[in-house]
Amino acid sequence: MNNPPAATASAVVFAYHDIGVRCLETLLELDIDIRLVVTHKDMPSEHIWFDSVEDTARRNHIEVITPDDPNTDASIEKVADCHPDFVFCFYYRQMLGQALLDIPAAGAFNVHGSLLPKYRGRVPVNWAIIHGEKECGVSLHRMVRKPDAGNLLAQRAVPILRNDTAFLVFQKLKCMAELMLVDIVPQMIIGSVTEVPLDLSKGSYFSGRRPEDGYIDWSLPAREIHNLVRAVAPPFPGAFFKSGSHRIEIMGSYYRGEAARFNDTCIYFEDGGFQADCSDGQRFKIMKLVIDQSIAGLDLFESTFGSRLILSTEHDS
Repeated sequence: MNNPPAATASAVVFAYHDIGVRCLETLLELDIDIRLVVTHKDMPSEHIWFDSVEDTARRNHIEVITPDDPNTDASIEKVADCHPDFVFCFYYRQMLGQALLDIPAAGAFNVHGSLLPKYRGRVPVNWAIIHGEKECGVSLHRMVRKPDAGNLLAQRAVPILRNDTAFLVFQKLKCMAELMLVDIVPQMIIGSVTEVPLDLSKGSYFSGRRPEDGYIDWSLPAREIHNLVRAVAPPFPGAFFKSGSHRIEIMGSYYRGEAARFNDTCIYFEDGGFQADCSDGQRFKIMKLVIDQSIAGLDLFESTFGSRLILSTEHDS
């Protein structure tokens, strides 16, 4: 006897960024009938280092719209005309209003890049690294008007190693998001998923970050500065500070818990690279140093600062 056909469902997908692409591809692999993709226009002012949801959708002959505001009457009507069973949101950057959330027959669901209820809000991976977390993950939850607050359906964790950058952790999350959806979406279609209410008192909400938030406070311990550097390392804007008229950027760091060489908080060249001695008596290695937009080698560093750059431990941005 032949096996019965797998249950199928229809969806409208709101998505952007690499996780948006990977989650969209996963739904396609699961034979979800995606009737519309809503995404963002790339901003000319933004460094676009991630894959395109729009291109992925068009390769699969799916209609795409890029409204400035998804909550306009025209966008709501467009989604409603699709009569979707589900709405999925994958790293889409705008909140969906109640009118959109009410459209899908089975509900609207979002993939968020943290272990909810921790790190609700914007850029959760960057915030988790800044705070020295040893793990983060992806969560699939039901969407409600309050951001990242609806019932939890599934969650998968990944480790954050002490020298992982936000970019490296993000690569782990892409794979984990795929695995999570492969497991949970078939169960959602047949209605066999148990939803768990989130206890928001056990987490916090974080806002977005700006390039200027990468300013280094040299009064902090070595590991905290290292956490900032790796949280904003390229393709993000990078960590920076100023010395006189010079702008210095630290675009990568490596921390081993080594003791500082000098009593002063300073940067110097040793063992084939730049080192940063910090106020707590520990140091980290600087993987890439930029002085006034030029990648620094020993010659540029010494011609600008001499053998050592003494750092102020008074935060002055």
